[in-house]
Amino acid sequence: MGEKTYTVKQVSEMSGASIRALHHYEELGLLVPQRRPNGYRAYGRDDIARLQQILLFRACGMGLAEVAEVVNDSNFDEATALRKHLSALQAQKDDLEKLINTVKKTIDSLEGESVMSDKERFEGLKRAAIDANEKTYGAEARERYGDAAVDAANERLLAMDEAEWNDKEQLEGAIIEQLVEVMRADDTTGAEAQKLAQMHARWIAMQWGEGAYSREAHLQLAQAYLADERFKAYYDERAGEGATETLVAALEACL
Repeated sequence: MGEKTYTVKQVSEMSGASIRALHHYEELGLLVPQRRPNGYRAYGRDDIARLQQILLFRACGMGLAEVAEVVNDSNFDEATALRKHLSALQAQKDDLEKLINTVKKTIDSLEGESVMSDKERFEGLKRAAIDANEKTYGAEARERYGDAAVDAANERLLAMDEAEWNDKEQLEGAIIEQLVEVMRADDTTGAEAQKLAQMHARWIAMQWGEGAYSREAHLQLAQAYLADERFKAYYDERAGEGATETLVAALEACL
């Protein structure tokens, strides 16, 4: 009797991965099943084991490019790769537990059961902002820039004191106002555009750290704004339709 195989629908139902995701993994060369005489996909035992690896690494926060690199490496060591991400998962768990405690303290404070200090509120605010950013952009950012760069940026934000955080938030609001001015002037190379580019560069450097900032990385990020509807929505909803294109054009011309 031959090896038992599964259809793409069966694998999808068994693993929780969508059929579209399984097709995408095949396009990337990550998971390429055999084909039956009728052309239908046939997933065997090794394919299921491979899919488990892929889904596990994805759950650890690895981007598909990194997953492909490790599982296609002839010297691939699954245990070593998992150990690499275990510490990051533990750090995320610790951050989440701290955020949970902050939310609990906030509820207790609102209900009059305890008094929450300003410092506790501020630390909770930072962690909530970072958590929201990770949920929205984390996977793509880690795939594009790597875990080390994203973790360093998060640590940078957590290390900010209240004055630095407020400066960052005020600058973010001022950037939107300046972007509106550039759109009104309809000039992405003039003085207003130069001011916008400088403000945006300062805002990025505050989050990445001065030593991590570079013009090249900033422009790469700007191109990601255009490629991702979520980034476009962030600027377009605040400054008006076409704001993202205007910002990127100003950064490319003036940085």
